[in-house]
Amino acid sequence: MQLPPGKNIYFLSDFHLGAPDEQESLIREKKIVRFLDSVKEKAAEIFIVGDLFDFWYEYRKVVPRGYVRILGKLAELTDAGIPVHFFVGNHDMWMNDYFQRELNIPVYFEPKAFTYNQRKFLIGHGDGLGPGDHGYKFLKKVFRNPVCQWLFGVLPPVIGMGVANFSSSKSRAATGAADDVFLGESGEWLIHYCKEVLQQHPYDYFVFGHRHLPIDFRLNDRSRYVNLGDWIKHFSYAVFDGNELQLKQYTE
Repeated sequence: MQLPPGKNIYFLSDFHLGAPDEQESLIREKKIVRFLDSVKEKAAEIFIVGDLFDFWYEYRKVVPRGYVRILGKLAELTDAGIPVHFFVGNHDMWMNDYFQRELNIPVYFEPKAFTYNQRKFLIGHGDGLGPGDHGYKFLKKVFRNPVCQWLFGVLPPVIGMGVANFSSSKSRAATGAADDVFLGESGEWLIHYCKEVLQQHPYDYFVFGHRHLPIDFRLNDRSRYVNLGDWIKHFSYAVFDGNELQLKQYTE
């Protein structure tokens, strides 16, 4: 795709709406909506790269309570002809077809390549990529199993959502302040992953979330790894103007 003059592509991730409580989540949700309003005139496409929700499960007849502002805004954008892409994260991996049917938003479960203005992008949430983290990789296979998803759906929503929200809060507590520190080239698993991919496929930009820390790391003379940070502490995003990808912070 060749970007029209004056148009940009926007990338953002890790909203974790619903956490830590309804009141704080609503404040962030309104801020995200204001950001989307501020860029919609210049947006050629928008990528949401995972963990929009702190937890999401699509029951056949039940939609999780809340999030009407962000869902309404996404519907408004796609109705206006602005393509929106969504990559599932580790907190909202139990997506089915709600976004496709109601919002006209494609949903991706694995990293996917895109090309804009002869620049090659590899985009994904980033969970479970690279070396290490074997415990989570095993859990991810379990959670992605259709039988496990069906068994969870058998639970009444009030029980299932309660258990899920408790587990999500425990996951955040276990991470603690570790997300605030850059671990260096040898300690960042996604940098290892990007270097492995580069041995087989050239990309200009690797764009991931999950890490909750804004990172712009040059892998070689051509390629960069950009982590989008989050909308809990950093309110960071990336924008591609057709020539360069830049990591920015939203301030009102």
